[in-house]
Amino acid sequence: MANEELINAMKSKMDKTVELLKKDFAGVRTGRANPALIEDLRVEYYGAPTPINQLGNISAPEPRLLVVSPYDKGIMKDIEKAIQASGLGLQPTNDGVVIRIIIPELTGERRKELAKVVKSKSEEKKVAVRNIRRDAMEDLKKHSEGISQDELKTLQDQVQKITDSYIEKISGVTAEKEKEITTV
Repeated sequence: MANEELINAMKSKMDKTVELLKKDFAGVRTGRANPALIEDLRVEYYGAPTPINQLGNISAPEPRLLVVSPYDKGIMKDIEKAIQASGLGLQPTNDGVVIRIIIPELTGERRKELAKVVKSKSEEKKVAVRNIRRDAMEDLKKHSEGISQDELKTLQDQVQKITDSYIEKISGVTAEKEKEITTV
């Protein structure tokens, strides 16, 4: 029973890792407007760094346009500065009511850079999954008293198969994102 709990805990951690990767990928620019691109950018608001999505509404009314409608119009300049300083290569325009951000087309060189970023984030998550596997294997060995060597080997094989399936999921998500980036 404890072994089943251990495997379920391992799967849960690996699921969280895949979800984190998807969240990371949402912030990688693809030439299309996506509110996730800027929603976690921090703006200094009353002395506390606050995510933009808590300071206003972010929408994508057109494929290459993001619109930020701040709840407090006095924070508009700070939101503009945070977007410019983000390193995303975006130029916001402020009309006093909303902030518009036109998403520029990606150059071939920028697409290659983003593909490298996607690959590195993917590798980080694969390493995290392998670390979860390592921890699960160690836990299995610690709790192996009372079970035969064959049962232990079967459990270890099961852990390896689960790990392989999560590595495949990560590779699939990565390939999808790379295709999205490189498609002109």
